[in-house]
Amino acid sequence: MKAIEFRNVGFTYDGKTMIFENASFSVSYGELALFSGHSGEGKSTLMYIASGIIPDINGGKLSGEVFINGENIDGKKIGEICRTVGVVLQNPDEQIVQKITEDEIAFGCENEAFPPEKIGKQIEIVCRLMNLDPRQACRTLSGGQKQRLMTASTLAMGQKIIILDEPLANLDKEGAETLMKTLRALTKVGYCVIVIEHRLDRVLPFVDSVYHVGGKRIKKIEDKQTYLEEQTAKIRDDCPVFSANRPAFSLNRVAFSIKSKQILNDVTCEIPKGRRTVLLGENGCGKTTLLRLLAGLYRPKSGKIDRFFDKKSGFGRFFPENRFKKVGFVFQNPDYQLFMPTVRREIMFSAVSPEKALETAALFGLEPFLNRHPHSLSEGQKRRLSLAAVLAGEPEVLLLDEPTVGQDYDGLCSMTEILNGIHQKTGNTMVTITHDLRCAEALCDTAFLIHNGTIVRRGGKDLVCEYFGEGRVLQEK
Repeated sequence: MKAIEFRNVGFTYDGKTMIFENASFSVSYGELALFSGHSGEGKSTLMYIASGIIPDINGGKLSGEVFINGENIDGKKIGEICRTVGVVLQNPDEQIVQKITEDEIAFGCENEAFPPEKIGKQIEIVCRLMNLDPRQACRTLSGGQKQRLMTASTLAMGQKIIILDEPLANLDKEGAETLMKTLRALTKVGYCVIVIEHRLDRVLPFVDSVYHVGGKRIKKIEDKQTYLEEQTAKIRDDCPVFSANRPAFSLNRVAFSIKSKQILNDVTCEIPKGRRTVLLGENGCGKTTLLRLLAGLYRPKSGKIDRFFDKKSGFGRFFPENRFKKVGFVFQNPDYQLFMPTVRREIMFSAVSPEKALETAALFGLEPFLNRHPHSLSEGQKRRLSLAAVLAGEPEVLLLDEPTVGQDYDGLCSMTEILNGIHQKTGNTMVTITHDLRCAEALCDTAFLIHNGTIVRRGGKDLVCEYFGEGRVLQEK
């Protein structure tokens, strides 16, 4: 039986630019389908239409017919549709409403009037499935853990149609494989699962069908292997390795905790000045916390961090007032740092000059959106904007937390090329967190592997390949 069917669907947000035009497809119960394509082409819009968010909450003009469980949803309210269709948004912070993990999972179940004993059982099952601590505070979860939480919350509600938008974006290798195996198992007992994703190498081995979203249409891909090869080739790295005569950061026995939760412990290392460093490790191991310590957003509970940059600029061991003109930080969630009313003003805000702002906008393909509000962009476009806004300020140190999330393969290649081009031109110090092998190797001179809040290995591209190829590598060499 067909779970979701689009018949000649058209949609526009503003009445001018068509996102879809006569788009048609169908996915059945027992099927795991992948929807991929270029950023900004309508993949998330597809999910909003199927779940009733469009047009019930988001505006726009919708035409054609949409069937859920064999019924036309025209005129149905989102509350009725969501009893059948569960969604996991690309940005988990947009869905989290409770303070504690188990309360977040219980929230949807309570809205569906599940009895208390069933809610408790559902929490136990999905927490075990998604490797979550039911008592952990939601605000202390890493980006990948938050994605697992929202997936768990959706699974607990028991809808037979599940749509997940970029669920692997911040997941480590093991987390991604666990999730895909879980989704595959659900289809075997009659669920319909749609995954919107760019990390095809992690998804394609598990899916039954593949659809490409682009050109206002939705097209079924018959040759999955060729499609995979086109979208998953590793990115070439032609960037020279600069000599590192001194460190940019020196950490000596650094520890950090939030209340009783120890996040980092006894971290000792040097981040080479003028080189590209990649931080590796599973979700929740402390990578983002370490990056925030480097930026000075957090203070260590114990230990010492020395920062050595251009002494002529006055940036030495201690932070002066202009420290954030020297350090550019790109957050894992773009919404945390986009606050101006237009894309143009967002890039202008910290740019060294108006000319530099426009040059950077063009570099990231943002010229067509200069007059748009930043939060009207797709997640992939917002990621490019957050990078452009930081890079227009020409920072000496660039700290990147999952910079490639939401990027299709062409966007991934372009972004990596831009970052390496700027590094080669300026000799900046770049520290990157990523779970994507294709760009991790291409952005790496030095790599650190973090496990349980401690650096357990140091290496180069070899460590990156070893980590992604064989999973966690924890033995000292």
